[in-house]
Amino acid sequence: MPTMGALHDGHISLVNRSIAENDLTIVSIFVNPTQFNEAADYSNYPRTEKIDQELLLQVNPNVLFMPSAEEMYQNNEELLKINLNGLDSVMEGKFREGHFAGVVTVVDKFFSIIRPNRAYFGLKDFQQLAIIKYMASKRYPEMEIVPCPIIRDHDGLALSSRNQRLNAHDRSVSVLLSKALFNLHNNWGVMPFDKALAESKAVLSDSSIELVYLEVVDAQTLEIQHEYSTSQVVACLAARVGKVRLIDNILLPNV
Repeated sequence: MPTMGALHDGHISLVNRSIAENDLTIVSIFVNPTQFNEAADYSNYPRTEKIDQELLLQVNPNVLFMPSAEEMYQNNEELLKINLNGLDSVMEGKFREGHFAGVVTVVDKFFSIIRPNRAYFGLKDFQQLAIIKYMASKRYPEMEIVPCPIIRDHDGLALSSRNQRLNAHDRSVSVLLSKALFNLHNNWGVMPFDKALAESKAVLSDSSIELVYLEVVDAQTLEIQHEYSTSQVVACLAARVGKVRLIDNILLPNV
């Protein structure tokens, strides 16, 4: 189970599921420099290794793997070159150039070192999950990628390590992200597509949130949808709340 640390209950739910389903559970903590396209974002990413280790001791995985950047990236090697079938060209791919190249590179490294039978990833990073599933199908076809549900705080905010960087005001405002998604879920199929999407965006319009995108995409191809379809779709959003960039998503009902 790869993580970047600053562990929370969402991570722990993945660890517990792995422990329940496997004989051996390995958790990695590594803040991967190649997936950050803003130097400040990398330097400010929360690092709480001692707290993380204490938290993991309570659930007791078999192995904690905490490599250094020097160990993971030797001799200035190039990033993994793999055609991701367009999965990396929408949403985060439009705004974070090189991000997914860094993600697939480090995950490929973990897979090649550890050779797991199963790897567990949260659904909160929906696009990342789709990309890792695709990469694994090409390079590790014997491996099972296990998607795990989003874990939310009591007010609906999706748990994220980045939430630790929110000040009190921004934390109170950030609940509007999930509210916008739940609003879209409730209106889905009930009103015209464009109106349902516009009403959800309006939930965020009178706040200090800077919406980066709110898109409805095909759950398999990530192709952006502009009208109702019979395929399974998911609403994905990204927004800046203060200085913190957050993402969230929700699976939408079939229509």
